[in-house]
Parts: sequence; C-alpha cells; structure tokens
Amino acid sequence: MSHHLDSPAARADARLNISDVYVFPGEIGTVFVMNVSSDAAGPDAPKGFHPEARYEFKIDGSGDAVEDLVFRITFATPDKYGAQPMELSQIVGDQGSDDDASGTGLLNGATGQALTTSNGLRLWAGQASDPFWMNPAVVEAVGQAFLHGTDVAVPEQDLSKAKSLFSGLKVYSIVLEVPDSELLALTGAQHMNVWAVTALATDAGGWRRINRCGLPMVSPIFAQFDDDLAERLNQTPPADDVRAFSKEITDLVTAVVAARGTAADAHAYGHDIAERVLPNVLPYTIGTPGVFGFARFNGRTLTDNAGEVMFSLVTDSALSIGLTKEAVDAPPTRSFPYVPAAV
Repeated sequence: MSHHLDSPAARADARLNISDVYVFPGEIGTVFVMNVSSDAAGPDAPKGFHPEARYEFKIDGSGDAVEDLVFRITFATPDKYGAQPMELSQIVGDQGSDDDASGTGLLNGATGQALTTSNGLRLWAGQASDPFWMNPAVVEAVGQAFLHGTDVAVPEQDLSKAKSLFSGLKVYSIVLEVPDSELLALTGAQHMNVWAVTALATDAGGWRRINRCGLPMVSPIFAQFDDDLAERLNQTPPADDVRAFSKEITDLVTAVVAARGTAADAHAYGHDIAERVLPNVLPYTIGTPGVFGFARFNGRTLTDNAGEVMFSLVTDSALSIGLTKEAVDAPPTRSFPYVPAAV
C-alpha cells in the first residue's frame, strides 16, 4: 500500500482517504494528482467524493512547510446518473492555512468532465485504475520490522507469480494541471513543496482534518501497525513534523538498520532518514522532469516505483518488491487527465 486506508479515520470512510499524491510536468504545466476512495476499502464502502468534505492541494513556495497557495475542490451529492457537481477555488497567501477562508472560485462543473479556465488551468475528477503497485508480502514484512525493531523478514516467494495488492482495484482521482507561468506567479518561487489534505465538515461548523499525504509510504513503513502514530502523522501540520516526529522516526530507523546490519552508525543513518522525510512534503521544481528516486525526490510520476525507493532508503539496503510498473492494470496516458483508465 502507499497510504491506502492508513488510519482509523481513513478506514471509517475511504472517500476521505488519500492513497497517493503525484506531481509531475504535463502538457501545459504542472500536474497535481490526488487519489482517494480506493476499492481496497471493500465493495460495501461508499464510493466517489464526500459531498461534505474538502479536497485540497497545498503548496509551500517559501520553504517553511506552511501553505502559500491552496487549490480546494469540493463536491456535491451525485445526480441520478452518478456524476457529482464540483467546484475549484484558489486561496493565496496567509489565508491558505485558514479553514475559514473561502478563496476565489475558478471552475464549476461535474465529475467526468474536463474543465478549463481562460488561462489554461485544467481540472478533471473521476474513477481511474489504481496506478500504484505493491507486493503484499514485502509491505507486511517491512511493517512488522518497524513495529518490532527487527530485520525485514521477507518470506520466500515465486516472484514470477507475484501479484500487486491493488490489481483489479480502482480509485477516484482528482487531476489538476496549472500552467507553469501561473504557478510561478502564484508561488513566487520555482521550487515548491506539495501535500494534499482532506477535511470533513463538523456539526459545529468547522472542519476536521482526516488525511494528509506528501511523500509516499510514510504511514505504511512507520505506522502500518500503529494507529496512534498514523493519526498523529495525519493531524500534524507539516511545519510541526520535525519537532513532532524526528526522534521517533530516527529511533525506528535506527532499530531496523541495526538489526539488518547495513550501516556502520545506525543512529546517524536513522537521523539522516528523519531529516530526509521530514517535513513530510513532496518537493518539486517547476518545469523540471518529475522523478521519485534514491538520489532525490523531485515530484512523483505515475510510474515511479515509490515503494521500492522508500523501502530501500529506510533499511539502507536494496530491498526489492519484485514488481514493476507492468503490474498495474492499465498504463497512464500522455495526455490530460493522465491517470490510467478504469478497466
């Protein structure tokens, strides 16, 4: 899994669970993708987008892990044909972190439609095949290792018969493409940090954050079997990540790397990993190729093997998942909305 059903709140309503976030260059600008409502929640789970929720792409252009720009998407109840009316708004500057800020409306339409503003910004939302792939035996072994502070014990398996945990499953995608010139003008910087948030309206009139996702695999690695940590990772603002989680992640990595015997100084390596993954945001330089790799994180494309990258980094070893992008049901496309077709 990436962040599929990563916490009790996410499991309570998969429509609010962000399974993955992607940022990469598109045809006309920078593409932001947020996947929610995975079929992994089961056939009886509600599908689509929650009509009382906010789905937000948050962007920091100043390097302080505080949002300077927010793109907010909201949805209404599905019509008789299953389409959901949706609205895109934009919040700029200090109001980005204010839940009461309403922002400026940019687009109105419905799911399944490709919507475009006069300046070229594009939005699409709808069902797609899940572009993420994962070997269930490996993710289980990694989670157990970080739970117990032991070596990663991957069971022997015939990799020629290995199947992705998400084969045959679908998600609901929100795809936003912003012209680079517009994005540069709004953020004031070429380098940005990105994360996504879902929030649900409360009876008191406020908003309760449900899920937050920046880098892939953070919850499955460190909190797969620790619901308390999973909830804290979702509820903590990125600007507070280092204070809140640096020691905890350092200690978790230290224990596994020491048990695995892959670093001369396990604690120093654990500290280095904590510095690399905190704050938990996805960095990207506007106008450059997207790559989520061992050497650097620069956005994330729909075909990056993020699970293998993260597992190898946190264990200081080449930890293969035995699967490649060919494990997905359908490939992404080169044209908007990019996400693989629901098959």
